[in-house]
Amino acid sequence: MNETRLEKLRRQLDGVNQALLTMLSERAEIALEIGAEKERQGVPKFDPVREQLMLKDLVAQNKGPFDDDTIRHLFKQIFQASLKIQQEDHGKHLLVSRKRQERNTVVALGDVEIGGVKPVMIAGPCSVESYEQVREVAAHLKASGITVMRGGAFKPRTSPYDFQGLGIEGLRILKEVADEFGLKTISEIVDPAHIELACEYIDVIQIGARNMQNFELLKAAGDVRKPILLKRGLAATIDEFLHAAEYIVSRGNTQVMLIERGIRTYEKATRNTLDISAVPILKQESHLPVLVDVTHSTGRKDILAPCAKAALAAGADGVMVEVHPNPATALSDAAQQLDFSEFTIFYDDVLRSGLMK
Repeated sequence: MNETRLEKLRRQLDGVNQALLTMLSERAEIALEIGAEKERQGVPKFDPVREQLMLKDLVAQNKGPFDDDTIRHLFKQIFQASLKIQQEDHGKHLLVSRKRQERNTVVALGDVEIGGVKPVMIAGPCSVESYEQVREVAAHLKASGITVMRGGAFKPRTSPYDFQGLGIEGLRILKEVADEFGLKTISEIVDPAHIELACEYIDVIQIGARNMQNFELLKAAGDVRKPILLKRGLAATIDEFLHAAEYIVSRGNTQVMLIERGIRTYEKATRNTLDISAVPILKQESHLPVLVDVTHSTGRKDILAPCAKAALAAGADGVMVEVHPNPATALSDAAQQLDFSEFTIFYDDVLRSGLMK
């Protein structure tokens, strides 16, 4: 049967489609090379001036039948696709990326493994206030089966008039009490100059939400070989969060853990908004352990247990919660800390869910 004119035109169109696909693929390869070169030079991948010049040149060469607006639209789509593939290629090369390392990173704190098979519960006071206070908390945690204690020695606060922590003395208290009860300790450091000193006193260095993009602090944390707990910033995107972790890992310290602590939104029912979706996304995008701070993300004692269970169900490697002997007298965050009886009820509730096995 003779080929009809329609069939012939369709065959010609198929050939043009194949040629366009080949040329688009070639363009994408060049775009990847450009992206890599821009990364080496430290310049932004998106160049709006260059894009406008290319569009202007293309429109000037347009002979139809597409009008100029259509040409702009079509090539803008191609430009956006090229930028996206540059960004995706960059993500593949991040040291913290799941694409770079398939197996989970497991951070060992003695016999405790974070990121392993069993989730962990981390508890302790918001601030280290005295030796007696920390010892009382440690004794209760030890009796409850908790092996990792948090406690703030340095406290970056919104107001300069609020309690700022005991500093180095707080670290000494944590070490003394932890040695007595056989606990592992986590505490925040805010000054790069204190990183090496902190390594002598605590088992995990925490970098808080307000310091997530304190790049000199991140670099200093990357220069030691001490586990780091990195908190997500108050309004940080997941991409910014992972890049902050990359600062640490890229300098040789691979023992990094991520912790979601809620982000700032317009909602006022909770202290922050717990971004529970961040847990599976971070687990999918990164090989680093992911924890959730239910205290700072909610600021409400009445919903700590449901949020902890939600975090574990979403795949979190652990939960952090604040505990104080007498929250009413706490020097920071009094309203959100659990007393001992409240912690026991909370922990029993989470254990009964079976999510920590």
